[in-house]
This record gives sequence, C-alpha cells and structure tokens, in this order.
Amino acid sequence: MKHNLKASFFIIMAVFIACTSLIANPGKASAESLDLNAESAILVDAETGKILYAKQPDIKLPPASMTKMMTEYLVLEAIDEGQISWDTTTQISDYPYQISASSISSGVGLTQDIDYTVRELYEAMAIISDNGTTIALAELIAGSEGEFVKMMNEKAEEMGLPDYQFVNSTGLSNSDLGENYPEGTEPDAENLMSAESTALLAYRLVNDYPEALEISSKMTTEFEGKTLENLNWMLPWDNVNFKQFGFEGVDGLKTGWTDLAGYCFTGTAERDGRRLISVVMKTDSKEARFEETAKLLDYGFSQFENKEAYPEGYQKEDQTSLPVAKGKEDQVEIAANQAINAAVKKGEEESYSVTYNIDQDKLNEDGELVAPIEEGETVGTMELAYEGEADYGYITGQEAAQSVDLVTKASVEKANWFALSMSAVGSFFSNIFSSVTDTVKGWF
Repeated sequence: MKHNLKASFFIIMAVFIACTSLIANPGKASAESLDLNAESAILVDAETGKILYAKQPDIKLPPASMTKMMTEYLVLEAIDEGQISWDTTTQISDYPYQISASSISSGVGLTQDIDYTVRELYEAMAIISDNGTTIALAELIAGSEGEFVKMMNEKAEEMGLPDYQFVNSTGLSNSDLGENYPEGTEPDAENLMSAESTALLAYRLVNDYPEALEISSKMTTEFEGKTLENLNWMLPWDNVNFKQFGFEGVDGLKTGWTDLAGYCFTGTAERDGRRLISVVMKTDSKEARFEETAKLLDYGFSQFENKEAYPEGYQKEDQTSLPVAKGKEDQVEIAANQAINAAVKKGEEESYSVTYNIDQDKLNEDGELVAPIEEGETVGTMELAYEGEADYGYITGQEAAQSVDLVTKASVEKANWFALSMSAVGSFFSNIFSSVTDTVKGWF
C-alpha cells in the first residue's frame, strides 16, 4: 500500500511539474509542439505584417492553384481602375474551353457563344479553383494569357515578392496545357513561389482588396444552374464530412493541388478584430493541409495579441527634445505622432523597445534644428525593435519594421536680428575667454 502511495505521489508531482513548465513558458512550448507536417509554412499578422512563425519559408515550390491569388489581384485591380466591372461580359475562346472540358483540370464545363460576367468567372475561379474561367479572365484583361503572365511577374516585382516565377495564370504545369502554354514561357515550365512570397501576395490581396474575402468566404455559388461548393473545408460547413475541419473566423483564401505541388493552402481568419494569414506547402493530403493550417492559426490566436506597444505622443526618457539654433527657444520637444501597435507574444511584453532615427538633413553641422520650426514638423522616425529569441522579421522585409514619425510638439520662431547679434557677440567673447583661460592654464 505504501509503495502504491509513493508511486502515485511521484506521478502527481511529475504531472504538476510538466504543467507548471507549460504555464511558465507557453509560447515556447506551443511553438515547439507545432511539428508541422508541411515542407514549408509561415504565419503572418495581417495588420502589422509581422511573421509569427516560419518553417523553411524561402524555398521555392510549385504553389498549384494558389497561383490564382495573383490572377484575383489583377482582376480586382482592373475593376478598381475602371478597366472592367463585375458586370462586364466576355465569351469563351477555344483555349479555356478545352481546358474546362479536360479531365486533368478542375472545370465547370464552360459553354461557348454565350456571355459570362466577370463576377461569374471570378467566383468559379476563387471558390472551386476553376482553370478555364481563370484563363478567360486573363484573356479579357490582357488579350492573351502570355501578356497576362507578363503582368503577373511585373506585379510580383512591384509587390516585392522575394521568390517567384509565374508562367501561367492557373497554377497548372505548362506541360498540362499542351500547345497552349503561354507565349514567352517554356513548354515544361512551372509556377514557383516560396511560402513567404505566397503569404506576401495574400497579405497584399486582403489588405488592398478586402472584397476578395466576401467571395472566398462563400461556401457555395450558382453557375449555369449548378451549385459549386467551396474547396475550403475550414469554412463553417454543416456538411458532416467537412464540419470537423471548421475553424472559427476562417473566411479564405485559396487551396491548391497538383502531383508536383502536393496539397497546399493559404488560409486566413479573423477573430476579435485580429486577422492572421497562414501558408502550408507540400502536405500529404487534403485533410493534412487544413489540419496543419489549424495548428498555425491556433498558435497565432492563442499565443499572440495585438497591443498598443507605444502610445501616440510617446517620448524616450533620454531624448525628449532636440537643440535649436537661431530660435527664440534653444530646444523643442519631440514625440511620436501616432501609436505603434504590435503582435506581442505572451510572456515577451518586455522584449520590445524603440529607437529614434533623426533625419540628419534636418540638422546643421552642430546637430541642431534651425529655426523657424513648425509644430508637427517631421524630424525623423521612431522604430519598434524586438529583442526576443525568435525574430522572423516582417513579411514586407526587414527594412519595413514598424515605425511612426517623430514630430515637434511646438513651433519655434526665428529670433530677431538683435537677439541673434547679441548671441553672436556673447559667443565671440565666450570663445575669447575660453582661449585666454586655456592659455593661462598652460603656463602652470
């Protein structure tokens, strides 16, 4: 009996110690326990662009139909710029018609010689990843898929995607397109993106055109009398086959699969005003891409929260002002012109600080601002710095760390000529006195 009591005591103590360790350091334990079944993955805060987690985020892999996010972006941009509208109509050429009818690609079965609206084509592309409608939109915007591919790569460069290669609008392999592979590309070429580039593309899509989420969150749409079901199983389905994968707040974004790419998914979810973006690439199954995404999103929502790290008007204690030359005041206070919000990991609240970057072009050779100075004049930036253990940087690049302007809190008028003259005279005699004093000291 005593032996059993002793054994039970040690078991209870072991469990207690394990639980205490998890509570003491929840972030580290949760990050290590992710153990993602994906070759590459990333998690991003959609407001600040901060990367919260990354696993081999910079290796280029085939993104399959996640490629279509760039097509979505360019369609929405064309609508925004007035080149087309949701109600613009187009007919289907031979190329997308053949792709739509092909057994190797997802297709709704397009019909020729009838008008389709941009909205109909876009919804089929975004909701069930239809390839024929994607090509039809590319041809509508650019005249040909080859010209559209040029637009895709130009936009990728403009966005600053670090690792990419677009060779068609759909994400299929060019070899699947036969003789229709886009002009200017190779017949066996593949679209390529890293998880980091894919996340940055998604970041730009949801921030620049949030209406994309209104469509990606639709579980079904009607197309020529047929009901199309969204391929995203993480939406709030009642369907018993999908319900187990539902994740609170998910409203997008894009699935993908080819033999070469495996199963991949760019997900996004919003809870309590916070939006996260995740990417998993090369998982083993349809189920795995959603299970691994759930791990990422759960980690992001449970271990991070968006906080006001530094308020508007913040001043560093050791640098609340700058010296002023030729002014009625010899100093002017400086402060942050707006608050800095950050995705802060639990337990790391003290791992953040700020640095000042004063604009040297605003200063004279003595390091002073020169009057006159206006209230609210920008004199530099205040940049957020993170000093924790795992710094993955920002999705838009390390140089894009969060910063706000440093501005003057008051105006400083230029001193009148008499005051400036007296100041100059004072400086003159002060310099003479200093020289004489130094000379006399040198005698002894």
